Amino acid sequence: MQTIRILTAGESHGKALTGIIEGVPSGFSLSPEDINADLKRRQGGYGRGGRMSIESDQADIVSGIRWGKTLGSPITVQIENKDWKNWLSGMSIFRHDKGAIPSITRPRPGHADLPGALKFNTKDIRDILERSSARETAMRVALGAIAKKILSDFGVVIGSYVKQIGDISYRHNRLFTEKDLIKLLHAAEKSSVRCPDKHISAAMVRHIDNAIKEKNTLGGVFTVFATGVPVGLGSHIQWDRKLDGRLAQALMSIQAIKGVEVGDGFSAAAHPGSEVMDEIYYGPSSTTKCPGFYRKTNHAGGVEGGISNGMPIIVTAAMKPIPTLRKPLMSVDLLTKKSFSAAYERSDTCAVPAAAVVAEAMAALVLADAFFEKFGGNSKEEVNRNYQNYLSYLKTF
Repeated sequence: MQTIRILTAGESHGKALTGIIEGVPSGFSLSPEDINADLKRRQGGYGRGGRMSIESDQADIVSGIRWGKTLGSPITVQIENKDWKNWLSGMSIFRHDKGAIPSITRPRPGHADLPGALKFNTKDIRDILERSSARETAMRVALGAIAKKILSDFGVVIGSYVKQIGDISYRHNRLFTEKDLIKLLHAAEKSSVRCPDKHISAAMVRHIDNAIKEKNTLGGVFTVFATGVPVGLGSHIQWDRKLDGRLAQALMSIQAIKGVEVGDGFSAAAHPGSEVMDEIYYGPSSTTKCPGFYRKTNHAGGVEGGISNGMPIIVTAAMKPIPTLRKPLMSVDLLTKKSFSAAYERSDTCAVPAAAVVAEAMAALVLADAFFEKFGGNSKEEVNRNYQNYLSYLKTF
């Protein structure tokens, strides 16, 4: 049974975003600063839109923490939408404010607008776009930051970097060691597009500038990794317990993500098996969380048979260009059924760097869930005992 559950609520221009994370044991240190650091990272990245100049996301922890420690009860977090003051009537909960702003009846291609309106029987697309907006990911980042903080107590580090924006790509030698990945993370944090290479970063910025001039948008590719993950998370027993499947679903749930691969992923299909399997060795030189056993490659991305194998977890995702365009595409009005230019809603030109931070959060939530499945307990001390006993067992295998 999965042990970590989350729920998010709130609209893009509503009063606030709210999130609940359940299943966190007692005794873990947590402060708003642990959450706010990642919220700030999510709001950064070259190519973001005007909303980021309005919001300065701060986490308000409403429940589940006392004197800096988790209680074991559900943790509730709220993030105020500062732009809400401009939407008091337009997003009002009261019937007498109905019609305060015009309805949106022109669905935007690539959004949830049309299928959502048809599914939920509304002729005002704002009923759909307010919740389908990527603004919701701010709360996912907040809850994921909690998971990241907890996992860090057990030596797990989660990070990301951008590999591609539009057709500008960053290519590197095949990386598999924890030190390699941590170096990439540190370099990416210094880049406005979260790319580890300075020259490629500059080219990506120019590409975004050109897209802005052309009133267009850009997608891209990013990699999320986790180091220090012990062998044995996830399971081969059932399809919904497989760790790689859970990670793929979590990343695919992020707005605009259209492709996910673990390890070599799609590129492995072009090579014979002899080139993409990670040979197994045994000796004292291992630096993984699988004592004695080690690999010289990590084509599998740290997961074999749905189970973590002690190597770094590596997951790559592709983000489509944001479909809200300043030069709108053609659509059909819901009321008149006539062709029009689709409605424009304030948006970004490129949000790939931010999406990578959201993906870190989703990966952290999945890994924390799998971690507590394996080493569960009601307190940090109990979880740590279970974890240390397991590591001792591995040394005797």
